[in-house]
Formats: sequence, structure tokens, C-alpha cells
Amino acid sequence: MTLLPAPPVGGHALPLARDLALHGDRTALVTAGGEISYRELAGRVEETARRLGLERRLILLPGANTADALVVHLAALSAGHPVLLVPGDHPEAVESLTAAYDPDVVIHPGPGEYRIEERRTGSAHTLHPDLALLLSTSGSTGSPKLVRLSYDNLQANAESIATYLGIRDTDRAATTLPLHYCYGLSVIHSHLLRGAGIVLTELSVADSCFWDLFRAAGGTAVAGVPYTFDLLDRVGFADMDLPHLRYVTQAGGRLAPERVRHYAELGARRGWDLFVMYGQTEATARMAYLSPSLAAEHPGAIGVPVPGGSFHLEPVEETPGDDGVGELVYTGPNVMLGYADSPEDLALGRTVDVLRTGDLARRTDAGLYEIVGRRSRFVKILGLRIDPRQIETMLERHGLDGLCAGDDEGLALAVTRRTGWDERRIRRRVVDECGLPARTVRVHLLPELPRLPTGKPDYQAVRALNRPAEAPADEAGGDGTDDLCALYARILDRSDVTPDSSFVSLGGDSLSYVEMSLRLEERLGRLPQSWHTTPIRELRQGENGPEDNGQGENGKGRRRRRTVETSVVLRAVAILCVVGSHIRIFEIRGGAHLLLAVAGFNFARFLLSSPERRERTRRTGRSIARIAVPSMAWTAFALLISDDYDLSNLLLLHNALWPEATGSGIHLWFVEALVYILLAMTALLAVPHVHRWERRFPYGLPLTLVGIGLLTRYELVGLPDRTQITDAVTIFWLFALGWAAARSSTVPRRLLVTIAALASVPGFFPGEPRRELFVMAGFCLLVWCPALPSTGRINRLAGLLAGSSLAIYLTHWQIYPLFDDLSKHLAFVISLIFGIAYATGVTWLVQRVSLGGRRPLREGT
Repeated sequence: MTLLPAPPVGGHALPLARDLALHGDRTALVTAGGEISYRELAGRVEETARRLGLERRLILLPGANTADALVVHLAALSAGHPVLLVPGDHPEAVESLTAAYDPDVVIHPGPGEYRIEERRTGSAHTLHPDLALLLSTSGSTGSPKLVRLSYDNLQANAESIATYLGIRDTDRAATTLPLHYCYGLSVIHSHLLRGAGIVLTELSVADSCFWDLFRAAGGTAVAGVPYTFDLLDRVGFADMDLPHLRYVTQAGGRLAPERVRHYAELGARRGWDLFVMYGQTEATARMAYLSPSLAAEHPGAIGVPVPGGSFHLEPVEETPGDDGVGELVYTGPNVMLGYADSPEDLALGRTVDVLRTGDLARRTDAGLYEIVGRRSRFVKILGLRIDPRQIETMLERHGLDGLCAGDDEGLALAVTRRTGWDERRIRRRVVDECGLPARTVRVHLLPELPRLPTGKPDYQAVRALNRPAEAPADEAGGDGTDDLCALYARILDRSDVTPDSSFVSLGGDSLSYVEMSLRLEERLGRLPQSWHTTPIRELRQGENGPEDNGQGENGKGRRRRRTVETSVVLRAVAILCVVGSHIRIFEIRGGAHLLLAVAGFNFARFLLSSPERRERTRRTGRSIARIAVPSMAWTAFALLISDDYDLSNLLLLHNALWPEATGSGIHLWFVEALVYILLAMTALLAVPHVHRWERRFPYGLPLTLVGIGLLTRYELVGLPDRTQITDAVTIFWLFALGWAAARSSTVPRRLLVTIAALASVPGFFPGEPRRELFVMAGFCLLVWCPALPSTGRINRLAGLLAGSSLAIYLTHWQIYPLFDDLSKHLAFVISLIFGIAYATGVTWLVQRVSLGGRRPLREGT
């Protein structure tokens, strides 16, 4: 029986999505889990289209290179529902665009099939019948400015691309770029149009598993932006055995001519073609392509218009003396309907007929178009008109990878480090090139160039490098954002903070989280629950200050209520209970075990915030070092002044070697257990399959680990008595519960982890019901109460204790005995003060070492 597609619900439908079944039993998708035929794909699309309903509605879909996301995307387009396609790996962008456009249906990724949230049965908006797709041009920032694309735009561009690439139904293209990025989406559309296969994966080309899948699937096509080619160089692409590879496509920014020539010649030797392409989201995807036969001879050209399109050049003031140079203007059926800045714009039809690209170009004698600059990037400094693109080209000639941006005050250059080149030498080259005074050119040597998630250059981040990190608030930008950037730069020791950065994107962890949250709360007032993933720009836009300047009912100003994050309070209370119980001022035990659950909670929030496997490993390794190194340093000092510890303690091995031991050697069991667990999780998540599983099932993986941990907690796997094995094994389930709690985004999930805690904690401390109650109560607060009412003074005290909790735990064993005989309360206070001082000293030393004695953001001149 042939499946017939659901009738369009109004307006048009996208033919390439509606006609999938026409390709029969050919392979449509190849995934790590198996193959899906076009007939099967059409069936899933048809079923999902019916679930989306008959009335035309705006559907928000977080993009991902998964079968579920693709099915929803195709189902909506086949049934006539406009799709707002947003970055699935950036929750802040999803939240921002959801708030800005109030979609009628929101798709939620999750284990199994995507969940469809129907916010209303009809539509809250007037939707133009031609409107098919809304895409952002601003990366992951969640900007409300979107490109409106029609069904004709999508179909025409897919047909055009399929024509000049010569796509066959035997081809299989890999998803090397995000679904929400117009380039990545065009790869999928153009291949589905021709009945070709898609190797559907979220793996990076830098991952060996990607190439295993690509070979097994008989992959024929790879697409990349310039950064992709950097990764290809690193993994030895030139020497790979890829017997089915037919063509490689490049777009998303300019690839240096020598790199184009290199890959064109490599392709000629290895039997595949290189297509250099040019496009913009406003043109659906592609406007020009360079034939593989011309790439080696004309590596600086973008080629000719795609089939169905045309170019012309319009004179511009910027280049009055350059013959033949003008702004490149494109006409074709793939030109967008126009922009949308608000939901009201969704009712608009076509407001744009031609696309003024903003690029400056010339037409060569060979009939090829060549980009020579960018209108919007020109800057005028001291009366001189400067093209940053030419400076980047000059750097390329000298073998340097760099980005250049500027304003009326001067130029900012981000350049990757290279032997023999320092800031002074690079600046001199730029000064000679453009005739500017040296004081207007600032060079910043970086390990890597700042890039957007799509791999494109992040010029906003480059401009931000020239901003002083510690400018006073009254000297900062008009919206006050720069002072927050300075705060982030100082606390996180980063020199690449921009208004679009967030705490997690800058690699913030639980050790810096406390200070950051309290400083922001002081400046902005009550913080949103998701502040750590919110761009700095949006934090500043959403603040009303610590005081509400509006008038109350009685006409008087009223103070805004202060709050403090629950995880901060729990860390502070737990360390007070640990120290107080050890000195025997009071008896409230369980603080260390509660701290372990909080550690799991923060592990998920911060160390797993990056979608990149290597970045996660780097962040976790740095966090482990920030725990282990101060611990080992203090232990070495304790060895000199007491006989509490031995070499096994210094190496953090005591609990692993002698778990049954008693005496002072067991003091550091908590530190050792936390380090062991973090090392184990780092190794586990470094496995590509586990990494992919965690990204696909962010709640399911920690819940599975909770189950595994409970096997050891209840001694169900034949392990020795828990007194005979390291604590890291027997208490791991608490860490996993905290991890799962952080991933509990819905009430049922929070209920499940709460029930698991309430069921598993009792009996773990035989004969100590108060200890068990303390741990359970703290865990419930962590799950259900993200913030607690507070005052400014309490916040500062809680932050000080929480931020110093590790240092206090380490040092109090040697400090309180010195004063215990005089006064237990005095011993308690001095232990806290000394721990805080040790934490402050360690932080200062780390900053001095990492910065080489310099303040952040003040180098490079």
C-alpha cells in the first residue's frame, strides 16, 4: 500500500518533503543504529504530520542531526506548517526565541521520540501562506531577527544545488554541519530531493567514529566551513582511505586561496571534486559555485551564479577608484521573502525582490566573480578607510591565521600563535599595510580564533578583545554590558569575554560559580534560574538593579527581595556541619555526603555544559586539578608539621589502598572519593558512544548510573563489605543522583529522583536517622527549590563559606586541635577563617600563574 501524504493545512507544502515515498525502498538515512528507507521515512513523516494537526500553526523545532528532529522538520513542511528552526544545542537561544515568537507548538527533544507540546489548538498568529521556514543569521545568540523563507525558496535552491553538484540517487552525504544552519540544511534538502542517502550523525569530523560510520555507509559527500578544513588537516584527511568519496563542498566563509588550491589538487589526485560555494541565509543557502575544474587555477573566486540565479554589481562609495568593483547583488527564486523582527511580521508576504549581499566583488576576465571586501566591515580611523578583509588577506600571505575587526577608535586583531611572530612584528606588518599609527592597532595572540558554533568567525568576540576588562561602570558601554564582561573576565580569568558569552560557555565551574552568582546578584538583583547559560547581554537587558525603582502602592520605592541559590546555601551549611561536628560543638553529620550530591549536581550544570567531547574532558580535567593540587599541597605541608598523614595521603591513594583503615589517615576520604569519581566520569564520557548517549539521553544516562551505583550501595554485585572497598564505589550513587537532579527538567523527573533519594538514603547510616534526614532534606531542597529568600549579608557569608568549603575541609583537621583545649567555639571560628584564607591564597596564586603576573585583557598592545 502506498502512503499518501497528509493534505496541506493551508497555503503550500514543500514538494521534496511531501514526495519522499516516491523514492521507494532506497536508503534515506544511515545512522549508527541502522538504515531507514524512504518508504519508512515517509511513513514516519506522515504519522508526525497528522499529530501536528490540520490547522496551520507555527512550530518551534530545536535542530539536531537526529532522525527525530529531521522527521518533525519534514512533517511540518510537508503539511504546510511554518517551522521556526532554532539551535538545539543552545537552550538560551531556544528560550529567547520561544519568548519572542510565542510558537503554537514547541518540540522538546528527549529520550525516544520528540515530545510535542501543543500550546494551543489553533494559531495565535496570522501566518502568510507562503511562509515555510524561519532561520536565524546570528548563530546561537537567540536574536529575534529572522529570515523568512518560502516553500518556493527551499525547493528552488535544493533543485539548483542538486543540479550543479550532479547529485545522484546513489550518493550519501554526511551531516557535518548543524540542521539549523542553512548550509547544513541545504545538504539534507538537496540530497533528499534526488533520493540520495543522508549519513545522519552529530559526530565531529575530528572524531574517528565519524569516519568509521562514513566508510561503512559508503559516504560520497562531505560539506565544511573553513574551520572544518582545519579539523580535516588535524585528523590526516589527505591520507584517509575513502573509496566512495565523490565531492567535497566548502562554504560558510572564505577559505584562503592556497587552501582551496591545496584541496583542489588533493581531490584531483584522490579522485574527488572540490566545490567552492558562496551563499547567505537570505538566499536560502547558495548563490554561487566554482567548478572543480577551475578551483586550482582561480582559487580566490566564488565562481558563477547557481542555476536560476544571476548577479550584477552596483557602484558603491567605498571603492570609487577601483574599476569594476561594486556591491554584489543577487536575483533568483531562492531570495528570501524578507526579515521578521516580531510575530506580526509573520503575516507579511514578499518584501524583498533582490538581495544586496553587502559584499564587494568584481567580475574577472574569465567571467568569474571574486569577493574583494565587505561593505559593512569597512571602518574609518583617523580619516583613513580601512578594509579588515584586506588585512586578513595580508596575514594569510605571511602564513598567519587571523581575524580583524574594528571601529572608529582602532583595529583589533586575533591571531593564532606562530613561532617567530610576536605582537610587535604583526603590528608592524599591519601598520605598513594600511598606514595607521601603531597605537590604533592592537594584536591579541590566541591559541585558537574565536568562532561561532557554525564554525564561522566571531567578529564580535574579536572587537571585544580591545575593551579594557576592568573599565569602571561609568566608562563602560551605554547599556552597562561592558562592566559585566569585565566581571566575568576577572573571576574566570578569561580574555575572550563578549556580550554573547555565558558563564558555561566560558568554562565556568562549581568553584567559580559561587563568587560569580553572588557578584551578579549584588549588581543585578534577583538572578534568573538559568543565569549561568544566559548571555551577558541578556542578563543586563533583563535587570532592574538590586532596588525596584518603581513605586509601590503607597507611593514609596520598595527594595527587591534578595535570594541565594540553594546549592550555595547547601555547601555553606554542609561545611559548617562538618567542622562543627568534628569539633563536637554540635552533632549534625552527613554534610560530606550532601556535598557529594551537590558535586554531582554541579558536574552536570557546568562540566557537561559543552556539547564537544574534548572540551568536556578539558573542563573536567581542570576541575580535578583545582581539587587535587590544593589538597596535595596542604597534605605536603601537614606532613611537615604533624604525623596525621603519610605518602598515600599525599598521593590521594589512602582510601583506595586501605579503605578499612581508621585513624587520621581517613580524614581526606571525601576529597579522594570526589577525585576518583570525577576521573572515572571523565574516562567514561571520553568514550564516543557514551558521549553520544549522554547527549541524546541527558537524563537517562545519570539515572542509569544511579541504578548501577545502587547495586554497590546494597552490595548486590558480589562486592566485599563496603568497609573493605574505597568509598568512591559505595557512595557514587549520591553523586549520580545529584547529576540526575540537575537534568530533571520536568516535575515527573524531579519526582523520580526525589523518590530514589528518599528510598535509598535510609539504612545507609545504620542507627543514625538524623544523619539520613539531614541528607534527604538537603537533597529535596536542591531538587525543588532552586533559590531561597535571603539578604545581602547572608549572601556574602554563604558565598564565602561555600566558595572556601574545600579549603576549610582540608585545613580544619590540623587547625582546630591547636585551639580545641582553649575553646571549642574559638577553634571553630579560627578553622573557618583559616580555610577561607587558604582558599583566597590559592585563588590568587592560580591567577598569578595563569596570567604570568598580568591582569586579564591588558595584554597584546
